[in-house]
Amino acid sequence: MSQNYTGSNSPLIITEPYKELPANRYVESVSDSRKVDELEKNEGIQPFLNDQTTPTLSVADAIAQMLENLGVSYAFGVAGGAMASLWGALSNSSIEVLNFRHEAGAAFAATEAYFANNRPTVVFTTAGPGITNAITGLFAARGEGAKVILLSACTSAPQRGRWAIQETSTYTLPSGGIFTSGALFNYAITIESAAQLPQIFRKLALALAQPGGFVAHLSIPTAVQTSLVEDIALPQLDVSPFPMTASKEAIAKSVELLSSGPFAIWVGFGARDAADEIRQLAEKTGAGVICSPRGKGIFPEDHPQFVGVTGLGGHASVLTYMEEQPPLRTLVLGTRLGEPTSFWSPALVPKGGFVHVDIDPEVPGVAYPHVETFGVRSDIKAFVKELLQQLPDAPHSPMSLPRPEHKAIEPAPDVDYPVRPEVLMAAIQKIIVEGSDAIVMAECGNSFTWSTHLLQFAEANRYRVSTGVGAMGHAVTGVLGAALANNSKAVGIVGDGAMLMNNEISTAVKYKIPAIWIVLNDARYNMCHQGMKILGLKGADATLPPTNFAMIARGMGAEAIVVVRESDIEPALEQAIASNVPFLIDVVIDADRPAPSGGRNKSLAAQGLKSSSAKNPAKQVSFPMI
Repeated sequence: MSQNYTGSNSPLIITEPYKELPANRYVESVSDSRKVDELEKNEGIQPFLNDQTTPTLSVADAIAQMLENLGVSYAFGVAGGAMASLWGALSNSSIEVLNFRHEAGAAFAATEAYFANNRPTVVFTTAGPGITNAITGLFAARGEGAKVILLSACTSAPQRGRWAIQETSTYTLPSGGIFTSGALFNYAITIESAAQLPQIFRKLALALAQPGGFVAHLSIPTAVQTSLVEDIALPQLDVSPFPMTASKEAIAKSVELLSSGPFAIWVGFGARDAADEIRQLAEKTGAGVICSPRGKGIFPEDHPQFVGVTGLGGHASVLTYMEEQPPLRTLVLGTRLGEPTSFWSPALVPKGGFVHVDIDPEVPGVAYPHVETFGVRSDIKAFVKELLQQLPDAPHSPMSLPRPEHKAIEPAPDVDYPVRPEVLMAAIQKIIVEGSDAIVMAECGNSFTWSTHLLQFAEANRYRVSTGVGAMGHAVTGVLGAALANNSKAVGIVGDGAMLMNNEISTAVKYKIPAIWIVLNDARYNMCHQGMKILGLKGADATLPPTNFAMIARGMGAEAIVVVRESDIEPALEQAIASNVPFLIDVVIDADRPAPSGGRNKSLAAQGLKSSSAKNPAKQVSFPMI
């Protein structure tokens, strides 16, 4: 059986529609498998199989083999009785099955596993709450552009409407949006018959070969999972990735617009596979480069042409650049320019507008509908390669560009307790970012703003944040998927609120996944706490009881250490990197240090949020939602 799916640059080759067992060795189910094992010990296998007149597969077995053919290597989820047959089929396939403690955590891990190795992943859930628990993580997968397939169980047709245990039907859940294609799922279907499998297989294979994200939902009634597949073969497909290149006319127009004056390059997450080409383009043309929070590292942040990060946790140097050395146009590569990236600020709009390149034709112009935008639908790498061939070199060396601001850290106070967040970030930069090859992920909230603002990356695919959805618990649990699929360390910089909400330490211990959690422990939902204080609102409580996360982690079998002094940070980080098991560092931080959320504050003020204080109505809040 071929399993040659390796991402966007390799063909998907599907052969041998089913994995045939040797003669008289077919096993229909997990229970039959145990029976076969017992009979083999007594040399009684042949009588047992005499009743099996026609070797066949169950629907559950066929689905597992279909996923193998599609290149899936990991399945993350929480099992249950309604999907026992499907769980068994996955477990007896070549797919590595990981049982999580919560379905949302499984979905976050599946999302990050996809980004770590560029292979589609599976989330599996039982009926009812299994599906609804997973929805937040799948919402994030869709927003982030991952390729994830949800396999769920649902109530069989004869039992629908009869109050089955965890009944999952139109009597208990809306079918629209959960079991049908729409905003949440690119493709969704309930499998009622084995005869549907060939067409479903074909749809999945073609969709996974397309550029961009793809989130699907296959819901299989319990009885259908064990039904037999007879005289049906999955199609043998040879599906190469679909190239998406711009027309000659679009390239020519882009060259014309970008040649008419100085331009900037705005790099987003969608450009992560074009890092080398973007660097060549910047150096060839002298363009200044800015990036979205998710785009950190695609263009090296230590490069003299890197101006700064835009949006949440971004740098004032970007605004300085736009004011003092304004480009005529900006070439936007692979970012939607949504609020977390731009705050829709008019200060980021150049006089001549945007040349906006994306694989999604609906993206160009959506964030700034009033701005002149030339939209190009294309793969970023292919587009930039064309520009490199046709754009002239810069006539002279690039001007000195503004650089991201980095304030010198003040000397430690006499008592270096609690830890200042900026000191923690400096240590992470030294030990984790520069001293290892670990993937670094930041949770939403103040963890996001401190990390995005202060950490620097010189290569793509080292830093991950979720911007559009920004769900608490994404990095806390996603770090498992990143470490597993990348086969290396992955570090989650997370808040105590997120760590309390949804952690998978127990899962990491079970599967020996080398995840590291660095917990910013301030006994608060601190982005909310700081924002409410600035608003002058009283009575809204965002505090948490003090928690010893190291004790919790050790109780689950991980290694852990508490850090209360700045002098102990680097040794703790070095110990975590050197460890071969899951490791948590519980850092007691100074909760009163204001996080770098100035850009977000201005965005909220522009949207109408004002201080309740009559004496100071212009004060701005510093947290994402209110």
